Amino acid sequence: MNFETYPFEKLNNLLKDIVPNSDLEPLSLTIGEPQFDTPQFILDELDKRAPLLNKYPKTSGEAVLRDGMLTYLQNRFSLELDNSQIIPTFGTREVLFNFPQFLLHDIENPIMAFPNPFYQIYEGASIASRAKIIYLNLTTENNLQPIVEEEKLKNCDLVIINTPNNPTSSVMLIDELKKWVKLALKYNFVLLNDECYIDLYLGNPLPSLLNASIEVGNSDFKNILVINSISKRSSAPGLRSGFIAGDANILKEYMTYRTYVGCTSPLPLQYASAVAWSDQNHVDEFRAKYIRNFEIAKEILDIKPPLATFYIWLEVDDEIEFTKNIYRDYNLKVIPGSFLGREGQGKGFIRLALVYEENKTREALERIKKAL
Repeated sequence: MNFETYPFEKLNNLLKDIVPNSDLEPLSLTIGEPQFDTPQFILDELDKRAPLLNKYPKTSGEAVLRDGMLTYLQNRFSLELDNSQIIPTFGTREVLFNFPQFLLHDIENPIMAFPNPFYQIYEGASIASRAKIIYLNLTTENNLQPIVEEEKLKNCDLVIINTPNNPTSSVMLIDELKKWVKLALKYNFVLLNDECYIDLYLGNPLPSLLNASIEVGNSDFKNILVINSISKRSSAPGLRSGFIAGDANILKEYMTYRTYVGCTSPLPLQYASAVAWSDQNHVDEFRAKYIRNFEIAKEILDIKPPLATFYIWLEVDDEIEFTKNIYRDYNLKVIPGSFLGREGQGKGFIRLALVYEENKTREALERIKKAL
């Protein structure tokens, strides 16, 4: 398989011969990894359940974890799902990579569509699935929303959307999500929304694609799936706790597939994840930190905060030169947008991840302002 070099490896190659300004503390706004401490009540549960390492976990996930996830979906989205409509996963990266391979395996010439620019696992999954790729370009002219070309979509087998979006921070609201559900039913493709940033809203809570499915009368979620992760909402990426939820008919067969994959979370992690999924108060505390970071960004860079995520999709003259220069002059790492897209998408942009406490965020953004 011929996989594209990962963006962070590209960045390392780009900067390897550059000597950064040693007068300044190294800072990086490249990786979407929250830098806040994991809440103590999650750590306490992990410590309490450590003796369970002597047992094999179920592939389907323990009841306590499923209950925690179902509680989250009920409390956050007013969704009443049952166990046939959800599968716990080892984070979401693995499910984004292996679910397309499962779904598309028996299709002779599979076609997969996803946003461009994108989280690179989507591309890796399409390559592993031997799928033809259709890019849903995110352009400023289209307000960074996926461009819909029904003539192309009607032949798709799997469409991934990603709202709130990484890397652009764009958001599709309920009416736009409903349009996508209707397209999935009209052309009989599977529609999956990557919702890993959905709890990092800065204003009003955002709806799930599953809410949109119900609103158009598709209450059994035919062809509709979502994935979500604890990593961003709970500042706990090391727990590797995610889920895929929606169409029970698809998930039944996918569950059989997963028994062979072996991506099962250890029991102590499942118990710790269960208490995290069940609680919203700690997520509100993290959201307050991100809201404050965007207030600082507005103050320093005069940018309009997005509706969700912790990313800034910042326009610059030349993203490659800007990335090299700001590393050399200000000891700050950023990601060129062109590393996150194909066919010219992402050119002229950099992605900034505001994942630090307020003081480091302010320092990094002041360096950005000077570089601009």
